Amino acid sequence: MSRSMIQSVVTMNQLQHKLDVIGHNLANSQTTGYKSRETEFSSLLFQQMNNLSDPGNATGRLTPDGLRIGSGAKLGGIHTNNALGSIQETDRALDTLLLQENTLYQISVTDGGATETHYTRDGAFYLQPVNNDTDVMLTTSDGHPVLGLTGPIVIPQGFDAIDIHPSGQITVKRGNETEVVGNLAIVEAVRPRLLETTGQNAFRLPDLAVMGYNYDDIIEAADPTVDVLKSGALEQSNVDLAKQMTDLLMTQRSYQFNARTISMGDQMQGLINQLR
Repeated sequence: MSRSMIQSVVTMNQLQHKLDVIGHNLANSQTTGYKSRETEFSSLLFQQMNNLSDPGNATGRLTPDGLRIGSGAKLGGIHTNNALGSIQETDRALDTLLLQENTLYQISVTDGGATETHYTRDGAFYLQPVNNDTDVMLTTSDGHPVLGLTGPIVIPQGFDAIDIHPSGQITVKRGNETEVVGNLAIVEAVRPRLLETTGQNAFRLPDLAVMGYNYDDIIEAADPTVDVLKSGALEQSNVDLAKQMTDLLMTQRSYQFNARTISMGDQMQGLINQLR
């Protein structure tokens, strides 16, 4: 197999990963609080072919003499675009919108018997009966408990109305009495690019021991003196459909060109074999 065909095979494999990322973005263009993923490519190792021996070739050149032959491109990384999405007014008491880019709700997720804290910007909350229907718990649409300052937010039944205030405080009304029942434990991602996606519109912490970070290096409590959310509204996905479609067409075209290189290289090798 020729060098150009090897380059094309390597690059096509990486372009497929980019197509997968674009498809994931398009599929979540209507997902509340979803943050689009962006890909970054980098060149693989290259070889310098010094095929120019005349000393005059170096006069006025800004690059080395000869040919730089690479081994294709690789997906350097997939990063999250944390820009705010558009606001959708819902007038629903349990719908909330985070006002700052890197602030996150904390949720408790149990998978395979292990429970860990995940982070999300999806502020569409619900009330789920617990404790033999004597109480209700604030959860996500998937049923995961939303964490407050002291753990899951459990509220005794029998209230008439519930409100989530800009500070994250949750109150309920029982007749003419207003009662504080909890505070959302909203945090800020200091290094948001270190968070790992979990595939359920949420993030988790990486393996801190391997990464060499402490919890406080990545996550810290949000400023309690600043309004952190807006109730009665939801943050829409920040996926730019026009950009995603443009990237899709360009990536498909690049994939086709690399596939054509392999096809043409195969035809040329066939002609060479016939000449022998």
